[in-house]
Amino acid sequence: MAHKNIVIIGPGHPLRGGLATFNQRLCKQFIDEGHTCCIYSFSLQYPSFLFPGTTQYSNEPAPADMEIYAVINSVWPLNWVQIGNALQRIRPDIIVVRYWLPFMGPALGSILRRVKKNNHTKVIAITDNVIPHEKRPGDVPFTRYFLKSCDAFITMSEKVMNDLRQFEKTKPAKQVLHPLYDNFGEPVPKDEARKKLGIDVNEKVILFFGFIRKYKGLDILLGAMSLLKQQITNNKQQTIKLLVAGEFYEDEKQYNDQIKRLGIEDSLILRTDFIPDSEVKYYLCAADVVIQPYRNATQSGVTPLAYHFEKPMIVTNVGSLPTLVPHEKVGLVCEPEPASLAAAINRYFELGEQYFIPHLRTEKEKYSWHNLVDTILTVI
Repeated sequence: MAHKNIVIIGPGHPLRGGLATFNQRLCKQFIDEGHTCCIYSFSLQYPSFLFPGTTQYSNEPAPADMEIYAVINSVWPLNWVQIGNALQRIRPDIIVVRYWLPFMGPALGSILRRVKKNNHTKVIAITDNVIPHEKRPGDVPFTRYFLKSCDAFITMSEKVMNDLRQFEKTKPAKQVLHPLYDNFGEPVPKDEARKKLGIDVNEKVILFFGFIRKYKGLDILLGAMSLLKQQITNNKQQTIKLLVAGEFYEDEKQYNDQIKRLGIEDSLILRTDFIPDSEVKYYLCAADVVIQPYRNATQSGVTPLAYHFEKPMIVTNVGSLPTLVPHEKVGLVCEPEPASLAAAINRYFELGEQYFIPHLRTEKEKYSWHNLVDTILTVI
């Protein structure tokens, strides 16, 4: 493939979170494969009153050997004109733009329309979501406006592809597996990880990882933990602990009230602050299994993270999760309700972690960054 000049538009350092991590890893892959690549990120991503967490910014160092320009203001139209004109003059061969929330549609769509006046740059959107998990006024017109500014699309799940085709029926689009997050370091032994986190090495530990939002089903999982506690008490079995690692992106009180009502405080290990990149490996490696009790889903960034650290998964039968986690091979699939989750957790510990490891190692070979880069470069 001939050398290309590529710009990624989307979150990057000092913004934090999965999107920034993904964009930086993708940028590195383009550079490693001989292309020129940089990231145009946000000077203002969300107004503070719209951001559900404690801070949008990372205190970790910027990635080395990578140009990231924090210049896009998501709510200031004059800025969209300025950035669009600047990129029009630069004439990148390809812009790879992330689309995850309709709120970004006006800003991104306006920037891209100005860029394309150079009659050179091709725009490829990685559409994480087309129809969002949590619906708001303006979703449909904002999404339509954005999609019309793009030449082609990449999705990472069949559901998003189907959603995309409700809006855009003819432009090129390809589906590709979400690559592994391999930039959080190599796995560490379970005992070492648990020592780092202050967790008993003899506990059975299941991990819920990531931002806490309604659609991710933590409340369903808490219900399952209550059922498990009753079973464990009745049968005098070893306790199972749920490690919750991630920041609340909605009201914490409803979860605390549920925990008290169910009387499961002693079954939980709560680490509900933002988990910095440098500590991610310890949480994944400390767990026996990663659990995703989602009510609905497209793809999940937690799944490739678990694949990288070779952790089996328990997922619910929603969205693309059952496709990404073959049942009783890479993990277990259950329904998004407490009794089914509890049964799957029991089944997992019956089979044991080592049952799943050979399947995990085979399946993870499909999740390469080169495959994503190759798809982007060939989709149009």
